Amino acid sequence: MFNPESHGLRVYTEQLGDKDVKEKNVPEDGVGIGLDSSVIALKHDLFLVQSVDFFYPLIDDPFMLGKIALANVVSDVFAVGATEIDQIKLIITAPTEFTEKEREVVVPMVMKGFLEAAKECKAPVKIGSIAENPWCIIGGAASAVCHRSELIMPYNAKEGDAIVLTKPLGTQLATNAYIWMNEKSENWTRLQERFSVADIEETYRIALESMSRLNKVGAELMRKYNAHAATDVTGFGIYGHAENLASFQKAEVDFHLDTLPIIKHVREIAEVLGRSTKLLAGKAVETSGGLLICLPSANAAAFREEYKHCTTHDAWIVGHVAKGNRGVKMNPNLKILSVEES
Repeated sequence: MFNPESHGLRVYTEQLGDKDVKEKNVPEDGVGIGLDSSVIALKHDLFLVQSVDFFYPLIDDPFMLGKIALANVVSDVFAVGATEIDQIKLIITAPTEFTEKEREVVVPMVMKGFLEAAKECKAPVKIGSIAENPWCIIGGAASAVCHRSELIMPYNAKEGDAIVLTKPLGTQLATNAYIWMNEKSENWTRLQERFSVADIEETYRIALESMSRLNKVGAELMRKYNAHAATDVTGFGIYGHAENLASFQKAEVDFHLDTLPIIKHVREIAEVLGRSTKLLAGKAVETSGGLLICLPSANAAAFREEYKHCTTHDAWIVGHVAKGNRGVKMNPNLKILSVEES
């Protein structure tokens, strides 16, 4: 959930004027601090793409946690169109409150999930660090060396572009609801007046599938359909990441968001618990979310069709790019979609 690089950007940009941000963070030959990955120019039109990402556990299944961690680590590299990753490093800390037996069982299960998910990337995985810590932290680093032609630099959105999202929103509430149900918490007491155990389990399954699905296909199709800019949706929600991406555009444009695809039941869960404001503002925390892509509107339908064919899952047009001041505009009459299992 927590992206140190993105968090660092928030602090950094508050200290700089808009002109400085453009000059210091968006070089012509790469990407500096603040966007998803660092993209460093090397020799012979080659670039080094690197990303580091970590999050705290959000589910109680160590194997699935490892799969989600891998998807989360490589997502930032995919967001710049780099689809062939050269190295992935796993870093994990086990809570000091764990017994020795718990560490011996849980840590290998997390590692197994991480390695299993990495097979789809066809990249070597190194175990970088396994340590004890007051909190369990899971994540790592991903690196890729790419030719200039393979990359989609994230600052070339154009007026008239469609904005496409490749995964649904609502992962935090979906996973929390499942935990509350199992713990018989006060929140579950409120939720069970409206939802059955089967309802919450269905919502949880959709969230697990989404979070563990790699953004690799989306990255491949971004290149095929001439995307102009992209980011992935994680800790700052769709609004926060759209705002971040918009602020780095070369053109004077705004991102207009008018549709939110939300995991089935999550909108209603938010209503019951009084948490709708943040969710419907697009500011709910997401983990290992989808790619948010700006591409020519004429290509959006074909992108969505091929994405569905390749993954069996939907992608959605959630907005458009228009002339503006590098900000985000939310339609007051948002269209909310309920996303079910494929």
